[in-house]
Amino acid sequence: MPEAKTILLFLITALAEIVGCYLPTLWLTQGRSIWWLVPAALSLAAFAWLLSLHPEASGRVYAAYGGVYIFVAVLWLWAVDGIRPGPWDLIGAAVAVAGMAIIMFAPRPA
Repeated sequence: MPEAKTILLFLITALAEIVGCYLPTLWLTQGRSIWWLVPAALSLAAFAWLLSLHPEASGRVYAAYGGVYIFVAVLWLWAVDGIRPGPWDLIGAAVAVAGMAIIMFAPRPA
């Protein structure tokens, strides 16, 4: 089940990154308290730490993570922004997740 662990870790990582970027957006665009930057910074620190937990080479992890980030961002669009993803959003997210799977789980010589 290393694949399931990798995917779960990527999902949690993406959520940490999105929250870390969303909270400053609320402060900048909606006049929320500057104190929202504290959990934002903590969330972005968690994001960086979570990326470091993968045993693969960092460049491979960063490249593959981008696919999961796209998928989670489309879910965020629906759940938080209240905008239902269209077919092209879903197709794009599926292509990105397929790219992640190829990068992370393709057979490699030992």
